[in-house]
Amino acid sequence: MRKSINSMRSVVGAAIAGALAPFLATTCIGASQPNVLILYADDLGYGDLTCYASESKIPTPNLDRLASEGMRFTDGHSSSGICTPSRYALLTGRHHWRDFHGIVKAMGDSVFKPERLTFPEMMQEKGYHTAAIGKWHLGWDWNAIKKSEAPKGKTHFSSYDWSKSVPNGPLAHGFDYYFGDTVINFPPYAWIENDKLVVAPDSMLDTKSFKKIKEGSWEMRKGPMIKGWDPYENIPTTTAKGVEFIKQQANEEKPFFLYFAYPSPHAPIIPNDAFDGKSGAGAYGDLVVETDDSVGQLLKALKDSGQEQETIVIFTADNGPEHYAYPRDEKFGHWSAAPLRGLKRDIYEGGHRVPFIIKYPGVAKAGAVSHSLVSQIDLMATVAGVIRYALPDKNAAEDSHDIMPILKSPEKSVRTAHVHNTFKNAYAMRQGDWVLVAAKSGYHSKRNNAWEKKNNYPADSASEYELYNIKNDIGQRHDLAGKHPEKVKTLQALLTQIRQQGYSAPRLSK
Repeated sequence: MRKSINSMRSVVGAAIAGALAPFLATTCIGASQPNVLILYADDLGYGDLTCYASESKIPTPNLDRLASEGMRFTDGHSSSGICTPSRYALLTGRHHWRDFHGIVKAMGDSVFKPERLTFPEMMQEKGYHTAAIGKWHLGWDWNAIKKSEAPKGKTHFSSYDWSKSVPNGPLAHGFDYYFGDTVINFPPYAWIENDKLVVAPDSMLDTKSFKKIKEGSWEMRKGPMIKGWDPYENIPTTTAKGVEFIKQQANEEKPFFLYFAYPSPHAPIIPNDAFDGKSGAGAYGDLVVETDDSVGQLLKALKDSGQEQETIVIFTADNGPEHYAYPRDEKFGHWSAAPLRGLKRDIYEGGHRVPFIIKYPGVAKAGAVSHSLVSQIDLMATVAGVIRYALPDKNAAEDSHDIMPILKSPEKSVRTAHVHNTFKNAYAMRQGDWVLVAAKSGYHSKRNNAWEKKNNYPADSASEYELYNIKNDIGQRHDLAGKHPEKVKTLQALLTQIRQQGYSAPRLSK
């Protein structure tokens, strides 16, 4: 347990301590500065966890237990239907589409502007030890370590001076520590600790040197690699680093903020052998089981180190499942996005409605379920309220809502609207029970006619927009745009307003 907490307790009189003892046993001790652990999955479906879909073919006991100990949100959303934008939004409290839409390409630049306040920078200012472990995918300045004689644009391993620090990565935007491989299927294929390569790449990507892939294709971009690189070691290695970090913090003066970002169940689908056959949904399901096992190890480290009751734990995912969900449903009868329509990239619900669990001991009632609309963008303002950080009016969390009232009372509502977006010029506007798909279709991934026929979806309408009542039609089967033109206009106007005014956070509306 942190020395700071022990010091705080020492100044409390014996009589007061005795009176508070029963309360302190069940609440988040040192509530003004609890640890914060964010567990972020990659391409995980709303229907993959058994605590969200009882019919799931994938056992997820550790995440189910986390949900039973905290609050499970049924209407939680990422900002985008793809990776980089959702991570950016979570770490800035700002809709990604105000700044960009796409992902950081292989060896791409950072998406953060110097003046932009980030979630970890906020935590640093309040005295937190901040760390990011696992997937980054928010860019680095790789050109800064490129040799002057290297041909322009060439990404051969010999074109870089790997002994140099790589600037403009996690350490430049609020993290005191980083460990990971930046992106599992992007170069460089090597471990990075803080801002340096642990071992310099000395070859180029060669997937033939890897163990056999278990489902799909490698989907790995060409680029520098260290000989002997084994992508199967990603989850075991990063999990061990996470466990080590958590245990080390028990004896530190500072509280900690750990952003632990999984590479899974994103492609490549490579569950380790110990997890083969552990699900009824093929190798993808087995990879989800391995991810769940890793979550269990991290949560056990919290408990074993005496920090469980003083840590807010948040679990969610960057977007919905990849298009492989269609053949998985056909082969195994497991729909990863159940009961939703749409997958990764789509602006239908399945593209951005994701598992969303918050455990906050002493605040969020164990086993509570909230049907209130929430977003990952809201985490920054919520934690700012907990640690008593006054967010500035400029370049900070412009779209973040403090959802603390919901954590205290799950039936309450804070956010009444949310903008869904993946690519430029295709948005969906949610308000209350209504969502307007402000495009001819909510699909960006390839449409699967066989799946739609199997699930009783009508033929695509010819209308310019689609309108759904999510409360009555969560699967988005019945387009009501023709019946409610006034609602279409209302949501169009709201979307225009939010986009043009540059913010949606309540604190900026006052």
